[in-house]
Amino acid sequence: MNHEFYMNLAIDEAWKYQFLTYPNPAVGCVILDKNGKILSIEAHKEAGKAHAELEAVSKALKMLNPNLVLPQNVNDLHEFICKNHQNLLKDATAYVSLEPCNHQGKTPPCTKLFSTLGFSEVFIATKDEHKLASGGAEFLKNQGIKVQIGICEKIAKELLKPFLKWQKSSFKIFKLALSLNGSALGKIVSSKASRTYAHRIRSKLDLLVVGGETIRYDRPILDARLANAKAPNVCILSHKKLETFDKNIPLFGVPNRQVFSSIPNDARFIMYEGGENFLNAFKDEMDMFLIFSSSNLNTFENVKLDMKLKPLYKGFLENDTYGIYEKIQIS
Repeated sequence: MNHEFYMNLAIDEAWKYQFLTYPNPAVGCVILDKNGKILSIEAHKEAGKAHAELEAVSKALKMLNPNLVLPQNVNDLHEFICKNHQNLLKDATAYVSLEPCNHQGKTPPCTKLFSTLGFSEVFIATKDEHKLASGGAEFLKNQGIKVQIGICEKIAKELLKPFLKWQKSSFKIFKLALSLNGSALGKIVSSKASRTYAHRIRSKLDLLVVGGETIRYDRPILDARLANAKAPNVCILSHKKLETFDKNIPLFGVPNRQVFSSIPNDARFIMYEGGENFLNAFKDEMDMFLIFSSSNLNTFENVKLDMKLKPLYKGFLENDTYGIYEKIQIS
C-alpha cells in the first residue's frame, strides 16, 4: 500500500457527503496505527458537526477501546479526547484530503488533536487557501510532526470545487433520475435510498429550481420529508406568472417556504430538478450534474442529449448507482 492508496480512501469517503456539508467543504480522513493498520475512514458529514479529523480520531479510539463513552457535542468530544486519549494513537498516521484547520470556529482546531494525541505523520492532499483556516501544516511541523502535502492533489481539488465556487458566487447542480434504459419519465424512477439522498441535499439548498410544466403536470410537494429535514425554497421558471399556478398544488402549502419566479441574487447553492427538456435548456449553466440510475427498465423513451461528461465520483444506493459529473468543455 502506498500514500496514494490511503489518500484515495479519504477522498472517496468525502465524496459520499459532497453537497451535504454546505457551506463547508467535503473532507475525508484516514487514520492508521503505528504499525500501518487502518483504524478508521471517516468524513465531515454536516456543517456544525465534527470535522473529518475528529470523526476519524473518535472512530479509531473506539476501535482501540470499545469501552470509551464519547460525548455527542463536538466541542465536548474534542476536549474529552484531548484529556482521555490514553496515548492510544501515539505515533499514528493521518491522511487528510484538505489541510487540517488551525482555528477555533464552530468546532475546535483539528491540528490540536493530532499534536495532543502524538501523531507522528500527517499527509495532506491539498492546502487550505482560506485565510482563517489555513496554517495547519506549519503548526503541525512546529510540533515535530512529519507533514507532506500534495498527495493526490489534483483529485482533491476536484472535491473542493463546489466549496470554492459557492464561496464566491452561486454553485449550480442538475439532478436527473434515469431508468436503466435511460428514461427520465415515470412517476417514481429511482430507489427510496436515492430519493432520500436527494432529499438530504434538498434540505441544504438555498434554492431548488424547477420548470413550470413539472409543477402543473406532476403537482409535487418538493420537500425533504424522506430526510426528516427542512424543505427548500423553490424557484419556478415558467413563461406564465406565478399567480396563475393552482395554489392547491402541494408545494405551495409547505410552511415557511418562499416561492420565487426568478433566482434571487443571494442564492449560493442551487439545484435544478427536471427532465430532458429542462436539462437541455440549462445544461450550459451547470457546474455539476447528479445523475441517478435505477436497476429497473421501463417502456418510456430514453433521454437524447448531446453532452460529454466527466465522472468525478460514482457510488451505490441500494440497487441504484449514482454519479457526480462535470461537463467536458470542448474547444
